[in-house]
Amino acid sequence: MFSNFTIASLFSPSEWLGLPENNSAHGDQVGHMMDVITWFMLALFIGWTIFFFICLFKFTKKKNPKAEYHGVKNHVSTHLEIGVIIIEAVLLLGFALPLWAERTDTFDRVLEENPVRVRAIGYQFGWKFHYAGNDGKFGYIDRDLVNTPGDACIYPDDPNGFDDFVASTLKLPVGRPAIVNVTSTDVIHNFSIIPMRIQQDAIPGKDVPMWFTPLNELETSVVCGQLCGEGHADMIGTLVVESEKSFTDWASKLSSEAYEANKAAYEKRQAAAQ
Repeated sequence: MFSNFTIASLFSPSEWLGLPENNSAHGDQVGHMMDVITWFMLALFIGWTIFFFICLFKFTKKKNPKAEYHGVKNHVSTHLEIGVIIIEAVLLLGFALPLWAERTDTFDRVLEENPVRVRAIGYQFGWKFHYAGNDGKFGYIDRDLVNTPGDACIYPDDPNGFDDFVASTLKLPVGRPAIVNVTSTDVIHNFSIIPMRIQQDAIPGKDVPMWFTPLNELETSVVCGQLCGEGHADMIGTLVVESEKSFTDWASKLSSEAYEANKAAYEKRQAAAQ
């Protein structure tokens, strides 16, 4: 319990409230932003609570038997409101937008670092994960082919898709960037991995990329962060971060099996068409 305790965690209200430990390369930036906002909201809560109790005691009927209809005569409240607006602007312009810009600007660099490529497909109420296979290339995606929830919609006659495979668990190697293209086959979902400090809406008809680098081997949950129906609370997937060797052995085996099966099916269709 105390092995992960640091001075930084002492001043982290997010960790006080039970936020899981960060496990991604960019996560500390997100955690810092969350802590700054939480401290600000805590200050507002304390301030407004004090103001509330002052009003309760100062403006009782006993002390003020006659109502005052002229209101506040000074500008303290106005100055406080302006101060809050300035702080919120600083949080937005000085922290949130630069963090967002830095995250989006790193995409081209990640592409050059041999990332794992995978599609996360949301459906009511679960997740499926479509891997690019040993060739690192996704097969052509034809969304008109969808016929089951979470269907990867891989065009069966595209050779680039022969080695693609679909798994029920998201597996990634530790220390290697991952690009996850998030999509959905029915309604809008949200793909959220809290220990990685990352999430992205899953929008039907679109593959939206998100990227991160896992720092530690672990097993954790993938949850839906967007209310999507009566089974929303049970829409939980699994992320396993393991060694590069374990991941490569697992992915290569499934990709090779998929290639043999898909190639055989393709040749059978071609023979039948002649």
